[in-house]
Amino acid sequence: MENAMIIDRMIDNAKQALDAFRNFNQEQIDGCVKAMLLAFKAEAETLSKEVIAETGLGHYESKLEKNTGSPDAIWYALKGRKSVGVIGEDREKGLKFVAQPKGILSSVAPTTNPNITVLFNAAFAVKGRNVLIVAPHPRAKKTTLHTVEILNGALRAQGAPENVLQCVEEPSIELTRLLMKQSNVIIATGGAAMVESAYSSGRPAFGVGPGNVQTIIDQGFDYAEAAAQIAVGRKFDNGLICAGNQSVIMPKSDEDRIVAALKENGVHYVEDPAEVEKFRGTLFPDGRHINGALVGRSAPEVAEAVGADVPEGTEVIMLKGDSARIGAADPLCGEKMCPVLISLTYDAFEEAVEIAKTNLLYQGAGHSAVLHTYDEKKMEYAGVTLPVSRLLINQPGIFAANPALANGFNPTSTLGCGSWGNNSISENLTFEHLINISRIGMIRGAKDIPSVEQIWED
Repeated sequence: MENAMIIDRMIDNAKQALDAFRNFNQEQIDGCVKAMLLAFKAEAETLSKEVIAETGLGHYESKLEKNTGSPDAIWYALKGRKSVGVIGEDREKGLKFVAQPKGILSSVAPTTNPNITVLFNAAFAVKGRNVLIVAPHPRAKKTTLHTVEILNGALRAQGAPENVLQCVEEPSIELTRLLMKQSNVIIATGGAAMVESAYSSGRPAFGVGPGNVQTIIDQGFDYAEAAAQIAVGRKFDNGLICAGNQSVIMPKSDEDRIVAALKENGVHYVEDPAEVEKFRGTLFPDGRHINGALVGRSAPEVAEAVGADVPEGTEVIMLKGDSARIGAADPLCGEKMCPVLISLTYDAFEEAVEIAKTNLLYQGAGHSAVLHTYDEKKMEYAGVTLPVSRLLINQPGIFAANPALANGFNPTSTLGCGSWGNNSISENLTFEHLINISRIGMIRGAKDIPSVEQIWED
């Protein structure tokens, strides 16, 4: 069947499902969402094994942790939230707010994170009474389709119409582009080319930008605590996560103490310039783009590709950088989609922030950064200065997606990067981005309308 015919058929199915799904009340919708999450959680182990088998990327225990914990975070964030009918009001302004579905959504699921990308987007779509068509990455099509089948089984048991969720079975670039053009809204979680395609489709789109999470350690912080969190943020899923820590920007006066703390957490430190250069050349053969063969590989596998030896138990490799060679001057200052860090040193805190800013403007602007400090003024200084949508304080970078409910960000798989990252939102995507809101406005009484004098008075 030609691609156009395949998409036309899926869109027709989606329209029929949407017409029926609009009539579901809040209780029915929440029942559907909860059932999907529980069904996914029950199959977490199976999905974690099969995504590794199909893609060869990442780390099984990390996949299992994501697939087991994400349903918990999603339900905690969504339960009790209104998304059907009148969802709120502003009595002072005389407004009532009514939720309406945006319609037919399409989701591009990446090979790096196919299971939970489908889960998050499906949960958010259904919460808003939308229907969703998923376009998998060709290297993850089996596990993506299986995820959709699991969720559909749960929806069917709740009496939902057929085809609330659909999945492209044989994905291609042309087919995905056709799907985008016929969707009402696109959620593009993937590489830069796919995100650009989504935004050029002529349809509203929510995309993501590349990650390059810069990590600053303030002088006098608990270095053991910072080291443990950085190691967790870098080794998780073999460094595939866009929110994983990418650098350690540390006070020069305490460099030895911080390096020692990192070593205690499975980090192998490489400081010989010649050996660092071997890693640089292997990781970035053209001086800019990551070596695809090393994406999602373990630290020992990366070392083997370089021809370097690492101690047994090494989970992260940290390469000593040069603070005079940052940003575009060194590809190691960009995103490294494997468990490799770069270390840089500073004398004054303002210098640390400037290093992080330079690296972010080279790659990762709009995404996230981490600061380990006790000083609220330094938190604010970094928050005002750095071009990021999320500044995480005293936590691993991977918490940018809030998988552990450890901060106030919306749990999500789509990390908006604002105009810095050519994205439409500068926050974590949630169901509220996937509903239209109608406003009912009552006329205001004369006493509530300000006079010209009142408008301009101090």
